Formats: sequence, C-alpha cells, structure tokens
Amino acid sequence: MLASEALVPVSNGFPASALSPPRSQPTLAYDERGKPLTDAELPSLSAGKASCLMRSGQMTAQRYILSLLSHINQRDGHIQAWVFLDAKGAINQAKTLDELAPEQRGPLHGVPVGIKDIIAVKGMPTRYGSTIHDDDGPALADAAIVSILRSTGAIILGKTATTEFAATSRGGSCRNPRDLSRTPGGSSSGSAAAVADGHVPIAVGTQTGGSMIRPGSFTGTFALKPTWGALSTEGVGRFSISCDTLGFYTRNMDDLSLLSQIVRISPGSRNIPPPLRPSSCRVALIRSPMWPKAGPGTRGAWEQADRVLQQAGATVVHVELPNVFNRCYDWRETIVSSEARAAFLPRYLQAKEQLHSSIRKYVESKEYPSGEAVCEAYDCIGQLRNRWDKIAGEFDFVLTPSVPDEAPVGLEWTGSSAFCTLWTILHAPALNVPGLVGDSGLPIGLTVTGPRSADRSILEAGKFVGELFEDLQPAP
Repeated sequence: MLASEALVPVSNGFPASALSPPRSQPTLAYDERGKPLTDAELPSLSAGKASCLMRSGQMTAQRYILSLLSHINQRDGHIQAWVFLDAKGAINQAKTLDELAPEQRGPLHGVPVGIKDIIAVKGMPTRYGSTIHDDDGPALADAAIVSILRSTGAIILGKTATTEFAATSRGGSCRNPRDLSRTPGGSSSGSAAAVADGHVPIAVGTQTGGSMIRPGSFTGTFALKPTWGALSTEGVGRFSISCDTLGFYTRNMDDLSLLSQIVRISPGSRNIPPPLRPSSCRVALIRSPMWPKAGPGTRGAWEQADRVLQQAGATVVHVELPNVFNRCYDWRETIVSSEARAAFLPRYLQAKEQLHSSIRKYVESKEYPSGEAVCEAYDCIGQLRNRWDKIAGEFDFVLTPSVPDEAPVGLEWTGSSAFCTLWTILHAPALNVPGLVGDSGLPIGLTVTGPRSADRSILEAGKFVGELFEDLQPAP
C-alpha cells in the first residue's frame, strides 16, 4: 500500500475504507425490463445510461464508482490495465457530484474515465511507460482533453497502461480481457482493456500509427480516431506531430456519438448526415495495399461483411486505390522519423540508456532522411489527402480492415499496425467497429473511414455497420 491512500496502484488493492459503501444508498436504478440493477451489473452500463441514472437521481455517483472500483479490484490483477488509480480521489469527486442540483449535472455526470499514461492529469504523475519518469511528481495541470471531460462531470479515475512513450510495439504486462494469453494491442493497451473488461465505460487513447484501432479490434471495443487536428493535443506526449491524434474507446456507438458532441468534433464543417438507409447506401470496400498481410480471420470477416452489407440492400463497390497510394507508407516513415527525432532528442540526451533501442534509433540513425526528402514527403502526402477526400466522398462510407487477424498470442509484441497507418497519415477519421470473430472466436473489427472532417458521417455509418454485425451474433 502506498503511503497516500489517495493514489493506489491496482495491484496493491484499495483501502478498505475506500470500498465501504455510504450508509444511505438509493436502489432506484432499473434495467430496461424494470428489474433493479445490482452492484455487480453496474460495470456493464454504458456511459449514457449510467449518467442518465445519476443525473435523474435514480443512482448516486458514489454507488456507481464503488461498484466499478470493486470490479477493478477483482479483475485488474489479471488484466493490469491500470498503472495509476486515484480511488480515494474518485470517491471524493463522486460525493461532490452527488451534492449538485439536477440542473447543474453535466452530460457525463459521475462517469469514470481512464486516461492513457502519456496524457497529463492534474494531481497524477505521467510516466509514459518509461523508467525515465519513475520518480516524477504529479502534474500541475490537466491536458486539454481532460479539462473538457471534467467540465462535463466526468470522474478521472486514473492512468492506463501504454507502451514506452506510445512509440514502440514492445508489449508490457497488460493483457487482453478476451484471452489473457494474448496482447490487447498497443500503444493504448490499458485504455482498450479497461473498457473491454468493464472497468470504465470510456477511456482516452492516442494514435500515431494504429494505437487506437488495433487495440479496439483485438479487444472487441469501438475505437474512434477522429480527423487529425479535431482534438487538441495540448498536454499529450509527443511522437509525431503530423500523426499524433487523440481518440476514445467505448462499448457502444451511442457513447461515441455523445463524446463527439461534447468535444465538438467537426462542428458545422459538414452537414449533419441523415440516418443511413440500406437501400440507398453506397459503400466502398477498400482492402488497401496491405491486403497480402491479411490472415484467415480478417479475410473471413471481410467476406462476411461484404455479404451482410449486400443482403441489407447496400450498394457495395470494391475499390482499388491508385498505385501512388502505395508510396504513402515510405513517405509516412520519412515524416515520422524526422518528427520523432525532434520529439525524443531531449530524453535521449537525458537518459539514452533507459530508452528502448527502437526509440534511440530515431536519434542515432545514420540514414536520417535529407531535408529534400522530408519536404517531398510532406508535399506528396498533402496532395494525396485531397485526392483521398475526393475518392472517399463518392460513397456514404468506406470499409477497410483494422488488423491482419486476431490478437497475437503473447505479450511481447502488440501486433501489426499495417492496416492503420495509411488513414492516420492521410488525416482521415477512422472508427473500429467490433462484432466479427476469427478462427479462435476472438474479436476482429473492421474500420469505417471517409474524407477528412467527415467524422459525423462515419459515426452514423459505424452505428449502421455495428447493428448489422450485432445481428450476426447468436442470442445469449
């Protein structure tokens, strides 16, 4: 146990006093069938449902947070999604929220949120998955995204596991709740695992290559990487300024839609799309240049998605990207290498022996791209972004693979981001939609994408696709 009970690593458990329920707890919360919800059922609630119950006074924030803390205490010794947890602080926040008048309660009133540990949270340390920051004290201010979430009544529960500086594919101790022998993906490992296992209904992550989408697919969660620049990265650890993007994990589309309104993604930049009607829906299926890397699970999911879309009445068009898009991968590598060198030089000079070799390489490489090559990469990628917008704009949405296959066995490697990097460097919004499975019965998601700033459209498409995939699952 730490000296301060306010800040408790999950592996060490919680103070007994922190988990003692308040003396008076209303039991007015009911499920859709009119049956009272037990504490054991509360971790499965969506953020929207939980907030509605708390805003209406049918459930206290204290009861909700205590049920989640109890669930985490039982589960996280296996999952290890959390690297820092403020149990006492969360309970105190819940008490304060319970005292607010109904008209003062925000859209995320009492909803606990996990924050990837490269994002600053006031009063909590940020350790970036690196021993360099083991002794760092608590942050003095919130990152912009944390400040926004707090303003809506959210409770910042703690920090979730990340790979080192969110810049390597070397896994840590975080495990996939769907199969503890497998990786949850990375680098937003803990955020995806925490949502998938019911620790929190919402978690924040980041993506520079495939760090939102890949864990979403491996853990069976909805994962949104918005259009680049839609969310402020103030207070977020830097890797590549041209690619770094914040995102969200949830277990349903309604929570993602709620979050997109709260953070004002694409406000007015495009018309609000009407609900998709299958009979008039045009869908592009793009396998991408990485298709040879697809394993049997993704190939099977791809064929299944193609079939159910057509059966629903959608017009499905298989689209091959022009050959010039094949060069995006090399141009992206040039850009990221250049920007990562600048991002990691300070820590290299501070403690290079504590950096993973793949991060040191960004600074030490003798094959550093020339200034001319870097400028060419920026210019050519910029031109392709416009071209992508025109291609994708011909359809209601684009569907593309999220990952090569199910989550790999073992924790040493977080898996391939091959299917994600193209959309990241193109600055396109991307949404992993779960619901399909591979040969081992583990999740395989597919990515809904579209033109830049079409985030609202892909959210609507994600709901449409998610409902189709849900209908494929056998009844419980």
